[in-house]
Amino acid sequence: MENVLKLKMISELNKYSFFIPSYQRGYKWTSKEVLDLLNDIDDFKPRLIDESEDKTWYCLQPVVIKLKNKDKNEYEVIDGQQRLTTIYLILHYLNQDYVEKRREKLFEISYQTRLKSNNFLKSINEDTFDNSNSDFYYISEAYKSILNWFDEKGNEFDKSNFRSKLKFHSKLIWYESKEENPITIFTRINVGKIPLTNSELIKALFLNSSNFDQGNQEKLRLKQLEISGEWDQIENQLQNDHFWYFISGTQSTSNRIEFIFDLMNTEPDRSDDYSTFRFFSKKFKKNDFTTVEKNWKEIKEYFQTFFEWFNERELYHKIGYLLTVNDNSLKELYLKSSKLKKSDFKKYINGQLKVSVSNISLENLQYSEKNKVRKILILYNILTMLRGEKDRSYFPFDLFKTERWDIEHITSIKEEIPDKNRDQWLSDASVFIDISKKEGKLLLKKTKEINIEDEEEFKILFEEIVSHFNSEITDADINDISNLTLLDSGTNRGYKNAVFPLKRKTIINRDKSGVFIPICTKNVFLKYFSEYPPKISFWTQDDRNNYEDDLFNILNPYLN
Repeated sequence: MENVLKLKMISELNKYSFFIPSYQRGYKWTSKEVLDLLNDIDDFKPRLIDESEDKTWYCLQPVVIKLKNKDKNEYEVIDGQQRLTTIYLILHYLNQDYVEKRREKLFEISYQTRLKSNNFLKSINEDTFDNSNSDFYYISEAYKSILNWFDEKGNEFDKSNFRSKLKFHSKLIWYESKEENPITIFTRINVGKIPLTNSELIKALFLNSSNFDQGNQEKLRLKQLEISGEWDQIENQLQNDHFWYFISGTQSTSNRIEFIFDLMNTEPDRSDDYSTFRFFSKKFKKNDFTTVEKNWKEIKEYFQTFFEWFNERELYHKIGYLLTVNDNSLKELYLKSSKLKKSDFKKYINGQLKVSVSNISLENLQYSEKNKVRKILILYNILTMLRGEKDRSYFPFDLFKTERWDIEHITSIKEEIPDKNRDQWLSDASVFIDISKKEGKLLLKKTKEINIEDEEEFKILFEEIVSHFNSEITDADINDISNLTLLDSGTNRGYKNAVFPLKRKTIINRDKSGVFIPICTKNVFLKYFSEYPPKISFWTQDDRNNYEDDLFNILNPYLN
């Protein structure tokens, strides 16, 4: 039998009785939780939904219940008893504004562990203070907090308006379980294995039997199976990190389908944990087969569009870039794609690539402008991958979004003197010093005789070694784009401003071990931009010029 999911106005609760079983802890809300609830309701401002007569409503978190006695309309509360008790106390307080015969009959609550709890709640007043047991103490304190809150509002406070918002513009998520054992349900909820997330609640909307034609049980069963199966397929695809991090930057690991629901929500409210569920529940005002089919089709269209982009290599890379550098939102791109032919959408994407780098002058780009450099280098790598007609490799956005990445100087800079492990730095550099010339032999000798504790002496030698490996470079501007590349921080910080040949060796070894090295970074250190035969231990001026020419040629169609 299907679980039942509904939304109930607070005013609708009065026909029920609620039983709090002994396996639950007693009432424990403090003044903070009580005041938070009062303030949330007070701050909420109902507004009309479009041209309809309906108004928006404040959504309270779920109450999980199980029918205990149908004749008495009595329910066992599995989760949410703190909230229910507090709502009762607020309604009880508001009831005191009327003479007794005109007071509203409220819903009833009884705690299994407190035989007189029902009468205690009914009779509580401003003078009540009972610390004979834990439940009564906390309930007394909660009621006192309610009294104080209204007193502090003063005589000008519109209590009628507050009463209306609570009773008619506040709704509970009513989750009625049909499972036999309520203790099993309670245990699962409280160990977090079945959190009532937006996606779980939305799933109940789609699979709730009341949404289907009861006259055709076979049609109902088949449609439920179809939606349930497709739901699982979508969730399984989204659990693929390559796909997930292509469209998202968050590290969510469960219920990833909720990401699509959040995108579809045109009325997001960050203060409301169930804003997305509320948005979808409005779509189910008319519970029929057509409503279910129409809304499920829209969800699938979102997913199928994203999956199509993921599987088309050009769109994957270009859209992935735009989402990674945060120049476009996924929702914005989806809405645009739904209005354009595929060829026009590709033109639009190319236009967005141009917009993303429209304020960047490549000729003047410097290391200090890290955000701009990062954009340029990501785009450069992606366009280089797409340039090869037979290249079927994919840029791993999942790695790029879950790891840290640095803008790295290709050859060493004199400003970054090692402050630790100086002997190791000297040892690593000395292996590559060119001793075919007299200057190289003298330099190697100095590395063996230096006192590394002497700051000035080490600084002088460090700068000499950097100059040695930069001797093939005539351009003094070491911070411009022609000496910068993209590298994961693990590799970059592992060699601490090492000389070029050690960087090259480190990158080759990491590439061999399976670490992702961006293609353009690999091209730099594997000397793909060098004239033959290459000078393996030096980043030369020719290398630098050729690298810069390649940058300009690849990016030129997208630059002003």
